[in-house]
Amino acid sequence: MKKIGVIMGSDSDLPVVEKAVNTLKEYGVPCEVHVFSAHRTPDQAADFAMNARANGFGAIIAAAGMAAHLAGALAARTTLPIVGIPVKSKNLDGVDALYSTVQMPSGMPVATVAIDGAVNAALLCIEMLAITDDTLAARLDEARAKGQAKVLAANKAVEERFN
Repeated sequence: MKKIGVIMGSDSDLPVVEKAVNTLKEYGVPCEVHVFSAHRTPDQAADFAMNARANGFGAIIAAAGMAAHLAGALAARTTLPIVGIPVKSKNLDGVDALYSTVQMPSGMPVATVAIDGAVNAALLCIEMLAITDDTLAARLDEARAKGQAKVLAANKAVEERFN
């Protein structure tokens, strides 16, 4: 199975990133986690991205706040899918990171999830791997069925109370 690279621009992003790592582990998807900054360690970030495919990665999650150039910097160095997580900051509540992550020029795609949307970033990468992995696809189907059952149970309780 391909592994997922999980890169954060700062260790202050760890509380958000940890949710992605936990989701990947829950599905049995191997991952490597690193702190590489687009601005402070650009050579290390570029090296990781340029060698990611050869090192067995299938996609990369990039989490960064504020200027949030990490996802774009990685995308410029690999053709692997990049999933950006804009991280909320105290100044603009993560909107600055959202815009920095989502506004990529043509030819440099970065899939972008919600601000602090680490679980969805992991799930999107799992879905990518599940294109060719039937076991992962079945796990995703099972999780969706559990989610549906939970909502239907809540619906039944509300209907019984009010209808």
